[in-house]
Amino acid sequence: MERIFHLSENHTDLKTEIIAGITTFMTMAYILAVNPSVLGAAGMDSGAVFTATALASLVATLLMAGLANYPFVLAPGMGLNAYFAYTVVLNMGYTWEMALAAVFVEGIIFILLSLTNVREAIFNAIPMNLKHAVSAGIGLFIAFIGLQNAKVVVDGATLVTMYSFKSSLTDGTFHSVGITVLLAIIGILITAVLVVKNVKGNILWGILATWILGMICQAVGLYQPNPEIGMFSVFPDFSKGFGIPSMAPTFLKLDFSRIISMDFLVVMFAFLFVDMFDTLGTLIGVASKADMLDKDGKLPQIKGALMADAVGTSLGALFGTSTTTTFVESAAGVSEGGRTGLTAVVAAILFGLSLFLSPIFLAIPSFATAPALIVVGFLMMTSITKIDFNDFTEALPCYIAIIAMPFMYSISEGIAMGVISYVFINVVTGSAKKKKISILMYVLAVLFVLKYILI
Repeated sequence: MERIFHLSENHTDLKTEIIAGITTFMTMAYILAVNPSVLGAAGMDSGAVFTATALASLVATLLMAGLANYPFVLAPGMGLNAYFAYTVVLNMGYTWEMALAAVFVEGIIFILLSLTNVREAIFNAIPMNLKHAVSAGIGLFIAFIGLQNAKVVVDGATLVTMYSFKSSLTDGTFHSVGITVLLAIIGILITAVLVVKNVKGNILWGILATWILGMICQAVGLYQPNPEIGMFSVFPDFSKGFGIPSMAPTFLKLDFSRIISMDFLVVMFAFLFVDMFDTLGTLIGVASKADMLDKDGKLPQIKGALMADAVGTSLGALFGTSTTTTFVESAAGVSEGGRTGLTAVVAAILFGLSLFLSPIFLAIPSFATAPALIVVGFLMMTSITKIDFNDFTEALPCYIAIIAMPFMYSISEGIAMGVISYVFINVVTGSAKKKKISILMYVLAVLFVLKYILI
């Protein structure tokens, strides 16, 4: 292990890496349940999508470990799968086979861009303060995701509002939804105490403690599952056995018949844009938090990391799933001390096991993983202290990038807003020449503006 992953060189050990890998997997295991549901809405076979999701995650994450030796875990991305199903297929009228073809082509383009250093150059062009801002913005974003997953935050007259326990008591949903919100809040407090006490594996123990409390509540009748509103049993269901669903309904079912149409190019570019900057944002944010960036703000093995992401996307499309990307939940494992590809290997093994033990992994409720995301969000937010707030030409674009991520519900939009405002503010105030802003930053700013105008 030492020879392959250089554990001591990265100030970590076998136990830490294993705990980090388990933690990352636990925080993102929901994708195994959610992705088949989302892509199923596009007419795809849910069982086949489950198997494709697990296999794409397994292969791409192993590639990350082998090509870059980083603790980043990959899987079909949320947001990208919704765009695939609800926009491309249900709204634009594409078949899911054509959408898979667009994802495959996007992955091939990414492979070429990774070989020609374009993606690496973009990563290196972003100023250090903006990189710290991306990390902090991701912190707010994943905390918001956690609050939504646990239904602590819900839709309301003010766009978002806190879940109403009073209403749940009157409309009879307390024992199905309300109790899980309460458990999530308790889980946040438990995880916070474990973090403060510096308990090894605190994030993972927080997930398990919240899950166990959920089981106890279901056993005594406090929690009553209601599948009609998305509240399922927290106990594993072994009634259907441990068989692996066939991937045949989606495997190699790509349709390239409309590849030369303008609509195809628009869809492919949309996949390309969101995947590129979500991945770059995740790499910037998580690597910054883990102190993996060198003194110039560069990520030493970024080429391997980007190649793993690109190959994972194309392979995932062949298997039958939407864009595979680096997951921001990797921050959970990094917060546990994961620093090498061994963390990724552990998570990849668990994705492999999930094919055989799906009832166990699919039983992990969102209210149990939500506290982990919220506490990891806090840990990511600490990067804000590294931003130079004395220089407003640096601080204001950072602020814009930070708030854009949760409010626009997108890492890529946060980066876009940060880059546009950074270039504009520094050019207008005459600071651009002194700072020697990279030419690529100007190009990115123009491309982002054009993206908003044309797409």
